[in-house]
Amino acid sequence: MPQVTLTVNGKQHSVAVEGRTLLVELLREKLRLTGTHVGCDTSQCGACVVHINGESVKSCTTLAVMCEGAQVTTIEGLAAADGTLHPMQEAFREYHALQCGFCTPGMVLSAIDLVQKHPEGLTEREIREGLEGNLCRCTGYHNIVKAIAAAADVMHGKRDTIAAAAE
Repeated sequence: MPQVTLTVNGKQHSVAVEGRTLLVELLREKLRLTGTHVGCDTSQCGACVVHINGESVKSCTTLAVMCEGAQVTTIEGLAAADGTLHPMQEAFREYHALQCGFCTPGMVLSAIDLVQKHPEGLTEREIREGLEGNLCRCTGYHNIVKAIAAAADVMHGKRDTIAAAAE
């Protein structure tokens, strides 16, 4: 079996995998990082989104062997070592941008990538269009959009905290 070496959430791993093993399977089954979800098996829902070398990618359509040498970030790798949440995680919590939470890991990672690609800011329409690859069956997206806008302000230095953005 091929060996793949990759860094996940700052920790290097070398794992033997079959050539057909998907990244989501490697993360969930081999590394026990179960925050990355499988929701549809057709790459439509976005619950499996992770960052590979800083870009959001659906891990259910990415072969693990394609990630040789890659830096992978999952939802488990966003918070600081002291437990401080990433601004996007904090915004999702503060703005009640989740209900069942199944889509949340992929939604948060997609949102971070979206915000990083638009340092000049995002309109509500741009946020909604940017989330087209992520499905949420519970929230109706209104609070998700508000959370992303608030986190964008913090991530781009326009506000100091999520709480300040909520005021």
